[in-house]
Amino acid sequence: MELWVLLISLVVILIGAETFTNALEHFGERLRISEGVTGSVFAAVGTALPETMVPIVAVLAASGDLSVRHDVGVGAILGAPLMLSTITFFLMGTFAAQRRGWTEAFRPEPTGVHRDLDWFLFAFALATLAIFVPPEWCWARVSLALGLTLSYFVYLLLTIRASQGLVEQGHATEADHPLFLSRLRIPENLATILLQLVIGFGCIIGGAKGFVYGVEHLAAWLGVSILALSLLIVPVATELPEKVNSIIWVRRGRDTLAFGNITGAMVFQGSLLPALGILLTPWVPRKEALWGIGLTILAAVYLKFHLRSHALRPYHLIFSGLCYLAFVFLIAFW
Repeated sequence: MELWVLLISLVVILIGAETFTNALEHFGERLRISEGVTGSVFAAVGTALPETMVPIVAVLAASGDLSVRHDVGVGAILGAPLMLSTITFFLMGTFAAQRRGWTEAFRPEPTGVHRDLDWFLFAFALATLAIFVPPEWCWARVSLALGLTLSYFVYLLLTIRASQGLVEQGHATEADHPLFLSRLRIPENLATILLQLVIGFGCIIGGAKGFVYGVEHLAAWLGVSILALSLLIVPVATELPEKVNSIIWVRRGRDTLAFGNITGAMVFQGSLLPALGILLTPWVPRKEALWGIGLTILAAVYLKFHLRSHALRPYHLIFSGLCYLAFVFLIAFW
């Protein structure tokens, strides 16, 4: 029964995320903003919402044992950046290689991707530091959480400020698919776009509550720790399907949108959600969490190095997949 609840909740989450993302693309096109803002802010936040709502619901709104809810929340918070920086880039590189070969370099608009990775590494370093701050040092933890929150809003300001110049360079946003509600012969306007956003968000919240319940009972059935299960399946199940957007975009040669969808989500997931974890969960250095953090930073630094040299190619992203396999191995056998 619990497995069916988990699967049904996942379907509801994904339907809601697809609905929300589709509306966001049309919202960005209507506002005439750049692909950088649409990819790194609108698409990234929209596709990250399923992963975002799971820890929020787990910590704040779910019923059940508090320690279980904390483990689900921490696993989802730390598992998302791990998944994005490893297996998501590996899959994107694999599908890109099928279209353009393993050796042709990616060509995303460079300033946005570098900004995303710089801010992610800065924010995630603060979140990592907070793990080693004793719980009784409340002032230090609160300061770090506020710093993480502020860092994301500064990042948003810089990204949006750069939008106009990118539009003038030919990087304006164009929606790939018609608005879903317009297929029901509802007139497409700003009100319709906002209505679809609300519908998608409502589905995500409802699905996330069921997902937390399912993870708790599935972990007991499998006999594994809830934190380990959350780190492994919550981000893969709730966010990876939405990152198919990046695969589609990279196969079409729209590298800016493809990379921004992932790196923008990394900034979002590496700043605001750890702030929530620092304030509302134990946020302590357990081995599963430390393995995930270390491999996430390693994969992100590796990616940044190759992008900085303007020579990131699909075969380089095999290393990203190996980082995720290393994490699975550590969880399973250590």
